[in-house]
Amino acid sequence: MVQHKYWGKVEENWAGFSAEKVLTSSYFNTNNGTIFLGEEYDEEGEEIVAFPSAEELDDFENTYSSFIVKLDKVLEDIKEKTFERYRKLYASFYEDKEKSGEDPLDISTKEKHFDYIQDLGYIRVLENGVIKIIIRYKLDTEHGMEIKLKDNTIVDIAGIAET
Repeated sequence: MVQHKYWGKVEENWAGFSAEKVLTSSYFNTNNGTIFLGEEYDEEGEEIVAFPSAEELDDFENTYSSFIVKLDKVLEDIKEKTFERYRKLYASFYEDKEKSGEDPLDISTKEKHFDYIQDLGYIRVLENGVIKIIIRYKLDTEHGMEIKLKDNTIVDIAGIAET
């Protein structure tokens, strides 16, 4: 365990190193709001066992603080981009009773779609201004959804561990 002025206690956890500080949000169901700091695995696929340095923790603080300040704008981008992804990958199934065997979901707006992406798994703060938001996607529970941001701009949306 290490102590940091912003993160509090940083401890080894089930998926890397997590902060004592947690995410609380009126936008997401955060469960415990876990914030992981740094990657879980190195380039060779080995679990990282060395705690983040003080400099890395400060960098993570800057990235996360900027994210929190710009969360309203980031959230609007998330709503728009995830709805576009829904229309591209899922709508032809969920909006067609013959394909799904169920009544259409009538997900016709980004706000309606947002109801399906509000269950937050956790946040991972990485170096160089990168954050990954892990979502338990109600329409694809097998793959979930991972949103990768760089400097508070969405750079990729895919299944969990696919960005």
